[in-house]
Amino acid sequence: MNSTDSTKTLASMLLAKSWKIALAESCTGGLVAATLTDLAGSSKWFERGFVTYSNDAKTECLGVPSELIDTFGAVSEQVAKAMAEGALQASGANVAISITGIAGPSGGSAEKPVGTVCFGWAIQSSSTENRVISKTMHFDGDRTAIREQAKDYALAEFIALLRN
Repeated sequence: MNSTDSTKTLASMLLAKSWKIALAESCTGGLVAATLTDLAGSSKWFERGFVTYSNDAKTECLGVPSELIDTFGAVSEQVAKAMAEGALQASGANVAISITGIAGPSGGSAEKPVGTVCFGWAIQSSSTENRVISKTMHFDGDRTAIREQAKDYALAEFIALLRN
């Protein structure tokens, strides 16, 4: 499914539930937000996006505990989950996607090579409880390819999650 199809599918799913989405992006730098808002009428279901590239931004804008970043690293499922939860809390949206990763060409390590991307998907299941799923993927290619794959994966997985 291409980005346009994914966006249309996600839009219809959110509209059917009268839900709004928020994004917390790091390595994709707002690419997912730009893709979603390319669709006319997105203001009916798109609430806001946070580009929290630095660790300080993750803490200040999304409430990610600095201890979590210090312990697990900014590129971790723990931080991705906290980013998604923080985006929900800061926005009042019903659902959120978070992405944090290493797009390269540098910045990778043996433990977390370039192309490592962690995702979080959060759904406000009640007024007090969030359902949050996280996953780590490894993508190949240059910086642009990794970011594009991360964007496409985040949307496709979220659509699958909402269908279940």
